[in-house]
Amino acid sequence: MTDQKQQWTRREWLQFVGGTTLMASLPTISEAAENVQNADSLLEPIRVTSDLPALAAVTLKGGKVISQGAVGFRKAGNPTRVTTKDKFHLGSCTKAMTAHLCAVLLEEKRLDRETTVLKAFPEMAKTMHSAYHEVTLDHLLSHRSGFPGESWLKGHDFGETRRFSGSPVEQRMAYLRAILKEAPDAKPGEKYIYSNRNFTVAGVLAERAAKTSWEMLIEQKVFRPLKIGSAGFGAMGLFGKVDQPLQHLLDGEKRVVIEPGPDADNPPSLAPAGTVHMALEDWAKFVQDHLDGLRGEKGTLTSDLYRYLHTPLFGGEYMGGWVKTKREWGGGNVYTHTGSNTQNFAVVWMAPTKNFAVLIATNQGGDAAAQACDQAAAKLIQTYLL
Repeated sequence: MTDQKQQWTRREWLQFVGGTTLMASLPTISEAAENVQNADSLLEPIRVTSDLPALAAVTLKGGKVISQGAVGFRKAGNPTRVTTKDKFHLGSCTKAMTAHLCAVLLEEKRLDRETTVLKAFPEMAKTMHSAYHEVTLDHLLSHRSGFPGESWLKGHDFGETRRFSGSPVEQRMAYLRAILKEAPDAKPGEKYIYSNRNFTVAGVLAERAAKTSWEMLIEQKVFRPLKIGSAGFGAMGLFGKVDQPLQHLLDGEKRVVIEPGPDADNPPSLAPAGTVHMALEDWAKFVQDHLDGLRGEKGTLTSDLYRYLHTPLFGGEYMGGWVKTKREWGGGNVYTHTGSNTQNFAVVWMAPTKNFAVLIATNQGGDAAAQACDQAAAKLIQTYLL
């Protein structure tokens, strides 16, 4: 999954995208289909040059989808082509959805921004490191809790996150107990440290408040109101079939196809931080909802909650699963995020002033995938906005 180091190493290239040179409710895709331009010819040269199995994108402008494309193959070496209905893994772009869920629960008064981790989990008072006693939802959604950047426990590796057993809810609770015992890397609010732990804990706070699993909550409270029907969790498709894009991992210069299965994605313990997959046309519904909210138009949340989710609270640029920055092409403030479980890559850029967004995804991880998605974003911005 994307960590902040990966996100900021892309900064120089994104300065080109965002410098002086570059960078209403949503109708259903079927309603707008007659006006949607095919972006395949823009995407295919980038896919081929970058040697990716597949590349897909959606462009939003003026409250509707204006272009869409999907090129390449579901599985490297297999002739089955991707379609615009195929599902792609969103990685850490899941974080904005978990934050949105928390906002819904704030509106329902099931969550409170001032509720501390200690108050939410009093049974852990004796084992929780005292530095976490005053951590709130604001800290978690801003990556300002002080949690270390690694998802795994100190002295271990990523496999540590898979050792927990039971239901997804039980696995997350066990993970929570483990990470709350460890010393933080900073005091709450003091320092920005991008960590999947933050959004996992936010997801567990939601589970505790609503007495329902994060998976069920995000389906009921986020996807269903937006009429998102393609969403799922973990790897796309069925084992042994090529019914959806398969994930691809780069092992040195070797490309490895990852078959769907329980170990083919981040474990349930990290689900709220990055396990959602869906068709890009459905992801576009979520993004358009946030465009609408930031523009003062009707969305699924109140205007105050949209502002909350997109306003960094402790300085810096991060809040609610979005990086807030400025771009000339966007007319001022724009919002972005990337996602990767190392086997896929996704990126979104959203410009509320222009009522414009681009969403791009590929079924392979690695630097070439990230650069290809950035190149596609730049091309779509040049073509449909500038």
